[in-house]
Amino acid sequence: MMKYFSVVLFFFSFLNIATAQTIKKFDESKLQIKWQLIENNYQKRSRTISSFTFINHSKASFPKSGWTIYFNSCRDIDSAKATNGVMINHVNGDIYQIKPGNDFKSIAPKDSIVINYFSNELLINYTAAPSGMYIVWDANPENGFPLSNFSLGKLINTTTGIVTAEKIYNRNSIIKNIPEIQLPKILPTPYSYHKTNGECLITIDTKIIADDFFSNEKKYFTQDLNSLFSKSKNKSTAQSSNVIISFKKAVMKEEAYKLSVTQNNIIITASTGAGIFYGIQSLKELMAATVWEGSNNSISIPCVEVEDEPRFGYRSLLLDVARNFKPKKDIFRILDLMALYKLNVFHFHFCDDEGWRLEIPSLPELTTIGSKRGHTLDSKKLLPASYGAGPVAGNSLGTGYYTRNDFIEILKYANERHIQVIPEIESPGHSRAAIKAMDARYEKYISLGDSLEANRYLLRDINDASVYISAQQWTDNVMCVALPSVYTFFDKVIDELVMMYNEAGAPLETIHLGGDEVPSGAWEKSPVCLKLVKDNKELNEINDLWYYYYEKLNQLLISKNLMLSGWEEVGMRKTILDGSKTMIVNSAFANKNMQLHVWNNMVGWGTEDLPYKLANAGYRVVLSPVSNNYFDLSYYKSPDEPGYYWGGFVDIDKPFYFIPYDYYKTTKEDAAGDAVNASVFNYKERLTDFGKKNIVGLQGLMWAENQRSTAQMEYLLLPKLLGLAERAWAKDPEWATEKDSVLFTQKYNEAWSVFVNQVGKELPKLDRIFGGFQYRIPAAGVLVKDGKVFANVQFPGLQIRYTTDGTLPTQNSSLYTEPIIDNGKIKISVFDTKGRSSRAN
Repeated sequence: MMKYFSVVLFFFSFLNIATAQTIKKFDESKLQIKWQLIENNYQKRSRTISSFTFINHSKASFPKSGWTIYFNSCRDIDSAKATNGVMINHVNGDIYQIKPGNDFKSIAPKDSIVINYFSNELLINYTAAPSGMYIVWDANPENGFPLSNFSLGKLINTTTGIVTAEKIYNRNSIIKNIPEIQLPKILPTPYSYHKTNGECLITIDTKIIADDFFSNEKKYFTQDLNSLFSKSKNKSTAQSSNVIISFKKAVMKEEAYKLSVTQNNIIITASTGAGIFYGIQSLKELMAATVWEGSNNSISIPCVEVEDEPRFGYRSLLLDVARNFKPKKDIFRILDLMALYKLNVFHFHFCDDEGWRLEIPSLPELTTIGSKRGHTLDSKKLLPASYGAGPVAGNSLGTGYYTRNDFIEILKYANERHIQVIPEIESPGHSRAAIKAMDARYEKYISLGDSLEANRYLLRDINDASVYISAQQWTDNVMCVALPSVYTFFDKVIDELVMMYNEAGAPLETIHLGGDEVPSGAWEKSPVCLKLVKDNKELNEINDLWYYYYEKLNQLLISKNLMLSGWEEVGMRKTILDGSKTMIVNSAFANKNMQLHVWNNMVGWGTEDLPYKLANAGYRVVLSPVSNNYFDLSYYKSPDEPGYYWGGFVDIDKPFYFIPYDYYKTTKEDAAGDAVNASVFNYKERLTDFGKKNIVGLQGLMWAENQRSTAQMEYLLLPKLLGLAERAWAKDPEWATEKDSVLFTQKYNEAWSVFVNQVGKELPKLDRIFGGFQYRIPAAGVLVKDGKVFANVQFPGLQIRYTTDGTLPTQNSSLYTEPIIDNGKIKISVFDTKGRSSRAN
């Protein structure tokens, strides 16, 4: 009888739980939430007041309790100042929750409430607004439901320095329209370019001959050409050509080439496959944009003589796929784009706090756990819904990974295009995805009673009571560098990476092992760390664990014939100066198999000269400056321009006017977008001749916190990438070394006009090549003067169209050719060759 009763009790208990999990008190689709910025610069401080308005469109009341709403915010919110009886609490990372307090009242049908709250820093554009809203019911705590009826109100310009249409006009006013015939047709600009008389006509019959040494390049270019010609079998309509394209070997610098196009022959000469490949890219640049639509009967190429070589041997683009995943097809398109503009290093940032994107077969949890984001209470099955991922894994780019075979394909694709892929295993900070994945592995083996296997790859001290918060607001994202299992983990992952590279036949010379933004407080209350510091005579304090960690990793890489790459902090030492914590260059690691990617030259942070300090101290430095080359930053200060702006604003001019050996000279803005006084650099360390030899190249960086679609990525990447390519490849421009300020300005303005005219002619190609890119079309500059409306554009060649009735222009609207009589209703937009437009001014 008792057994029967127990079974019945269990059944009803189960039924009650199941019922509680399926019954919801309210249909969340009937809850509308509107967000609105109320005030920036609150009390003349870098603070903001915003509001959420909850509107109940249901026939039932929205309950006073039993729910939690989650959302993402890149701003630190003051939970004590929320109004109308709710609490806004920080969860972890950029994740916040709204919970009803005792004073919160239910919302009657058709009624609404307004919740005001405070946050730090200014809110300039929509990127800084909340996102990823979803609700969790207390009766069903493990499941979240998207709040799709969420909207952002119009931003009110309550900050100074907003870029207006008139400011854009004034910036563009120095640009001269240059006839296409006077422009080099190749980007980046070749070392020597001479247009000669005539044109060369190539067809599907054109022969390509090459030494066996260049067989890979011949195969690549043959496939490229075949894709451009008509597939029709009717040869009667096709034009014939006796032109021969030849790839010839000669003694030259490693990546140098010569390109000779005459009416009868095309000859590319180089000493390496890379040189031939770059000659091919220049040949492709000479083709008209419309060629890339395919189905050509013939292709006309102008006759030229080109001699060319890169300024820097290291020309890199970092792509972050950890924060938001990029499908493999997008990686291929990015690699094609890099190849076209002669970039040769793909910095593959595949793991971070918010995701691990590469399959490591022997450690499957890295992707079964670390590649998914959604609602979770404990990060045991997936990672939390940061960066707008929403509650359901798989519904956004917060979820995704590359299989081992995918990555091998990527490596082969890059190698065919003479691009090295540098993988980055971000550590010891920015490592939450790996830490949580290995936590799951630990728990799996502990449950099986196998403590040895459970601890083999554990990345944290399970008894660590340290309190810290990272720059991205994570409280549990730092590896325990005192654990031997951390180095076992790296040994395993690196070995598997090496095997993938070997299988792909791709070179692997270095692995980037992070070193960025480990927050203060990490390791301080870890029993394992404290014991290591006590027992190891070479360690004096907890901060010395940094050098212990990177010395061990460096030795690990040396044993595998690899160089260690890392962020600048790898070459820095924490210390005390005048009673305050500071960081200085650590000379102990200089000239020790290390290469540093230095991003921190922030104007106003005191680190304006850090790249030069490290190069002067003997470190190999890849210039990766936030001031000029962080492509994820907003183009300029405007509510309508997406992107972060913590490091300033980056338009195409920033990478273009960056002078690698003296960037002080052209640093025009600080992080707020305000003008910089040159006196800021009076006492900063300058680059020595010895330091110049340690500048190995330039890097553009595309971080992905806010790229939730391919279109958003391409908008921020292009055309900024062209500025990077120009500065990394082209020779040192004459204006960069001009000492006379008047002549400097004159020469720079002339060079800038040439460049933006080149870009204007290049954009139609980007409309078509590799499937076409959704690059940013800049808004028109507009000036109202003397009753007339004047308009101009950043890239000559793009069309300006307008309406006079207040409606938005279309590609069929009137073409702007001269000033318009102002009637107060004029709208102006810029259009590309495919009919896409900029925003209207």
